[in-house]
Amino acid sequence: MKIIEKEFNAMTGEETITEREETAAEKIKREADEAEFATRQAEAEARATARQAILDRLGLTEEEARLLLG
Repeated sequence: MKIIEKEFNAMTGEETITEREETAAEKIKREADEAEFATRQAEAEARATARQAILDRLGLTEEEARLLLG
């Protein structure tokens, strides 16, 4: 993956843009972050599905549940 770094020198007003390949450590970190994001997203979707199943059993809409729980 290419990484684009942008540096701005406030004294001279000069802007330097550098494009480089990511390092092995950056790649490992990025992949770990992506895996963690996918895990959290799956957990959130599972909670939402479970919450909706409970509301369906009770015959409540999400808005009604919010009003009750307040």
